[in-house]
Amino acid sequence: MIGPPRKTSSALQRLTLACITAMLAAFVAACGTDYFEIPIETPIQPKLDVSPFQRVLVIGFVAGGTEDIDANQETVRLLRSQLRTKSSLRVIDADILPLIDIARDQSQGSNTEEPNNGPRSEGGAPPRATNGNGNGADRPIQGVSLPANIKDEKDLEPYERLFANTAYWKRIGEEFQNPLIVTGTVLFSNRSTSGFVQRDQETFDSLGRRRVMPMRTYMERKGFILRPKFVFIDGRTGATMYSESYREEILYNAQQNTPALSSYFELMDRLVPNFLSALSSQKIRGTRVLLK
Repeated sequence: MIGPPRKTSSALQRLTLACITAMLAAFVAACGTDYFEIPIETPIQPKLDVSPFQRVLVIGFVAGGTEDIDANQETVRLLRSQLRTKSSLRVIDADILPLIDIARDQSQGSNTEEPNNGPRSEGGAPPRATNGNGNGADRPIQGVSLPANIKDEKDLEPYERLFANTAYWKRIGEEFQNPLIVTGTVLFSNRSTSGFVQRDQETFDSLGRRRVMPMRTYMERKGFILRPKFVFIDGRTGATMYSESYREEILYNAQQNTPALSSYFELMDRLVPNFLSALSSQKIRGTRVLLK
């Protein structure tokens, strides 16, 4: 006579699994109070070798986008302030260059002595860019049409030829004792968008228990986009040493009225560590959990 199949094997497996689970729970409980966190710092090497320089000159930026702020002046002031406290290089105080006007003058092949627009060195004399032949004429950006209003990245592209004018930057470097020159482009523009976004909605059931449910809601939002490009130029030669572009965006509810300057500084706060990492070693702080 054949009886029902035995269930000893499956019962044994369940018992074994229960024992392992209990042992793991006991181990976790035992270790729950026997761990501690250790703060650690991970050094990040700078992207540039700035050892040949004792001084840094943040001279100006080709800026465009919204007219609510002067992105050229605000960027220069912010970076100079950061470098004074977080860099070993001496920051040079000089007039901020209106690079848009300078690029337009060069595109027309005009004489580039700029007594009104050029930066003034510590001796008080404005630098004059030359073409390296001593005739006082800078190498013009010929055959390039420069947009009168810079609204997007396409409008910025013709202006970037200015950074390749080694004779011009070398002349500025000579006026300031061959520093590291920081320049580039900054595009700070308005942004509007609409669509479905996911938001967490808090609800309570009949027993008062809290629940958080993801909900898709159609929203109109507005904000700003910041697209800076930092260009580092060797003041001894006028050649570009390194450049890097960034993009940051911030959006608010369409009914929220946030000043453009406030949004600009909030976005720059995200980018400043990346800018500083090009010049000096930075440390990323964190923690590790160790078990006894």
